Amino acid sequence: MVKRIIGRRKIIWIGVLLLIIVILPRVETFAYNWTRTMSRGSRGNDVKEVQVRVAGWASDGASKKNVKVDGVYGEETRAAVIRFQKAYGLAADGIVGPATQAKLNQLEDKDGSTKNFDWNEFYSNDGSSFSAGKVNSAQVKENVRRTMYKLEALRKKAGNRPIYITSGFRSVKHNNQVKGASNSMHTYGVAADIKVSGKTPYQVQQIAKTCGFSGIIRYNSFVHVDSRQEYPYGSTFWYWP
Repeated sequence: MVKRIIGRRKIIWIGVLLLIIVILPRVETFAYNWTRTMSRGSRGNDVKEVQVRVAGWASDGASKKNVKVDGVYGEETRAAVIRFQKAYGLAADGIVGPATQAKLNQLEDKDGSTKNFDWNEFYSNDGSSFSAGKVNSAQVKENVRRTMYKLEALRKKAGNRPIYITSGFRSVKHNNQVKGASNSMHTYGVAADIKVSGKTPYQVQQIAKTCGFSGIIRYNSFVHVDSRQEYPYGSTFWYWP
């Protein structure tokens, strides 16, 4: 009899534990693990990651400024962090502590992409994914990731309106097929052609000028944005025609 009671209790407890597991909210895991608070003067790879994630908050108005991803927490990084904090309702102190880190992680998906953008949105339209470009696929993927974070900022500034990627990375073959520029930034993964729901190309162009994009070209139905000035790919200048 005692063994039966003990056995029943074990079954009950197992049932309770299973119920708790089912009803508890699922905790997402993120690709980056913050280990310290960062502020002006900090240095390191974690500072680089902050710079990648706040790069789209380079300025308050149209300005040919960007956030250098160099691992040195200087004034331009601090200013971008403050803009990010203000936009997301955080204490705007320019310090990347637990609250800011948590908000940065909310913008990251568990596969390393970002909250509102998927890797496949940026795949070359000829089915080559991130391969057969002018740099290796791993570098293309990292370049695309950095572009995603700038686009997250643009999306936020546009009132959280969806952004549609009409062209992201292009393989060299696909770029030739669409008659792209011979050294198109698309072939490196640092460019995107975009449309923003409810916004005209002119409006999108003006917002993009606050997001650190050094290449911005407005077309009739979409806007091309890229970060050419930040990379040694042969177009290291600002181009805002």
